[in-house]
Amino acid sequence: MTALESHNLYSKITWRLIPLLFICYIIAYIDRINVGFAKLQLQEVLGVDERVFGSVYGLGAGLFFIGYFLFEVPSNLILQRIGARIWIARIMIVWGIISSSMMFIHNIKTFYLVRFLLGVAEAGFYPGVILYLTYWFPDKERARTVALFATGTVIAGIVGSPLSGAILELHGWAGLEGWQWLFLLEGIPAVIMGLVVFIVLPDRPQNAKWLSSSEKDWISLRLEEETLQSKGRAHFRLSKALTSGRIWLLCLIYFLLTVGIYGYEMWLPSIIKEFSQTNYYVVGLINAIPYLAAVVVMLIIGYHSDKTGERRWHVAGPAFAAAAGFALSAYLKNPYLAMIALMTALVGLKSAMGPFWALSTTFLSGTAAAGGIALINSVGNLGGFVGPTLVGIVNDRTGSIVMSLWILGAALLLMGVLILTIRRTRLKAPA
Repeated sequence: MTALESHNLYSKITWRLIPLLFICYIIAYIDRINVGFAKLQLQEVLGVDERVFGSVYGLGAGLFFIGYFLFEVPSNLILQRIGARIWIARIMIVWGIISSSMMFIHNIKTFYLVRFLLGVAEAGFYPGVILYLTYWFPDKERARTVALFATGTVIAGIVGSPLSGAILELHGWAGLEGWQWLFLLEGIPAVIMGLVVFIVLPDRPQNAKWLSSSEKDWISLRLEEETLQSKGRAHFRLSKALTSGRIWLLCLIYFLLTVGIYGYEMWLPSIIKEFSQTNYYVVGLINAIPYLAAVVVMLIIGYHSDKTGERRWHVAGPAFAAAAGFALSAYLKNPYLAMIALMTALVGLKSAMGPFWALSTTFLSGTAAAGGIALINSVGNLGGFVGPTLVGIVNDRTGSIVMSLWILGAALLLMGVLILTIRRTRLKAPA
């Protein structure tokens, strides 16, 4: 197959798979972070004093990631065994139902319980898709592909922010509060898309009716050749992946990244509401602005990383930019300049995602990939518990967001340093 034919084939695969997965991820991410908007109306519902509300909210927002952590690896191993179509559909339908059930919370205990169950339900979706993409795309195509998929989190911010703000304005309509409408209406699309995934998503290239026999064979041959050329990936056992120091270092790096991401996203609507003193819809519009900038830079970074084959600095550079953004936002007194600095932080956080996963997936294949990818994502996503919880506790104790921003910046600075310590060589396969 010529270079042009190869390019056209992977373009066809991208257009067949990524839009569907992209929409699913947008829905997943909106359901995950819409609690940041619901927070604006939840204090009275949960019945807590304003002095401790930040800590209560931060813990509840973060409990999602405890459920996520506990069930991530088993979920990905099941996906590899029974296929992506059935398992991703199952994940989406269950999480959509649980997400909508958030409308019934009425105290702290129910808030904590349903957030935890939502994490259990969604466990396996993101690493499952990352694993799924390794069935189709070789290493050098992967950062750009993952970046395209990961921009779903950014589009979720662009679309979900004004949407969530507008839904909150339905306060009192048909006897429901605005936050209840928020959870109800934003949970239903996950159920619908779960059914779509079950109908149209092929498990592997061999199951794709829109590929010719020669195209299927060529994809399989290219992936097999890549595996044979990468001795560190061939026959790399799951047990070895779970005890590898490098894999655990990647877990720590991703943990620091998610501390920054969710410490930022779960609290940004509250920060905007505080300095803007405007209605919920306008808060949503302002909240979308940093995501608009991030989507452009994410794609540029992912494309450049694939073109050059370089991964570490394409992760470290955005991490350092995010650290600088957090530090400046804490230092600046002008709220509009501080918002620009926070926008820089989000751009850095999101831009690191594609190259990070492209780097991580070069070390693993087969069962090791299923378990290793899920391990990195599940342990790393504990940062989603630590970030919002830490910000809530620090805010309650200091009465200011400044210290929290310094802490988030320090996490990203450490992340950038650690990614540069990873050697370029691959993990060695056992003898």
